[in-house]
Amino acid sequence: MRQRPTDHGRTARRGRSFAARFAVMVVAAMVAAMPVAARAQEIAPYDDKLMRLAEILGALHHLRPLCGATDEAQTWRDQMTALVEAEQPSPERARRLVESFNHSYRGLAATHHTCTDTARTLIERYTAEGAALAQEVVVRWGRS
Repeated sequence: MRQRPTDHGRTARRGRSFAARFAVMVVAAMVAAMPVAARAQEIAPYDDKLMRLAEILGALHHLRPLCGATDEAQTWRDQMTALVEAEQPSPERARRLVESFNHSYRGLAATHHTCTDTARTLIERYTAEGAALAQEVVVRWGRS
């Protein structure tokens, strides 16, 4: 979707608002996910969701600032840090989470050098998928 020059401000504000809500949801998902004893396990039942969420955070870390959200330059890396800290994974799980983030970031950085319609579409898809994943983790594995 192309932005008209006149609605850039409104689109940027809407993007920041969503980014803030998404960031809060990620942290809430991680804090509520599992009791500490379960977090210490090498593989949690929601690991596939966390790895995908880490990939999405890495993608957004590259794409959002590329497409004009310069105020989010560290937002997605900070969310990844919060995810790891809240999850309290073993060193091996932490390494896998960070590798998922970095792999996604590097892959998109290698192919997207400017903000294009494709990059904006990816942002929309990743934010929707990330919000859904975070919500699923809270609902399915959250503390009662």
